[in-house]
Amino acid sequence: MRQHARIFALVAAVAAGLAGVALAQEGSKLGMINSQEVLEKSSEGKKAIAQLQAADKKYTDDLTRLDDQIKQLQNRLTAQRITLTAEAAAGIQADAQKKQTDRQRAVEDASRAMQELQAKTLSQIQADLIPLIEQLRKDKGLDIIFDLTKSGTVFFNPALDLTGELVRRYDALKAAPPVKK
Repeated sequence: MRQHARIFALVAAVAAGLAGVALAQEGSKLGMINSQEVLEKSSEGKKAIAQLQAADKKYTDDLTRLDDQIKQLQNRLTAQRITLTAEAAAGIQADAQKKQTDRQRAVEDASRAMQELQAKTLSQIQADLIPLIEQLRKDKGLDIIFDLTKSGTVFFNPALDLTGELVRRYDALKAAPPVKK
């Protein structure tokens, strides 16, 4: 497993080196965007953030209600312990335990729902932005646009893609007979 990681690291380093050579040779033009800033400053981004915050508040409020119900049951059990029958105390304890289980499920459900909502919302924004980024790239005559937030490439000129060349060379290396010493 470690050998695979080393091979992938080596391939990535070679690819990065080849890409650097290509950039230097072609005098490519680069652009940068900050997707976080786009999200925070655009009207659609602000709407998305508000929607996510509203959903988060709803889930937080639901959990707070469950916490209050659990606390009430525990306070009732503590305050009335002396006067309650063993059966009644066990019933309150069981109710409190059920509420604890309900709370745990609510936390899991809320977490999953928030992740899904976030992914859906951000996917939609990204789908809206990609054509705009492409047009901006064309208008500015850029070859590559990097996203500062993700440290990744949003678009690149296909002529700069050295993947095919790297694959051909790697395949040729592996197809060649081993050198005998």
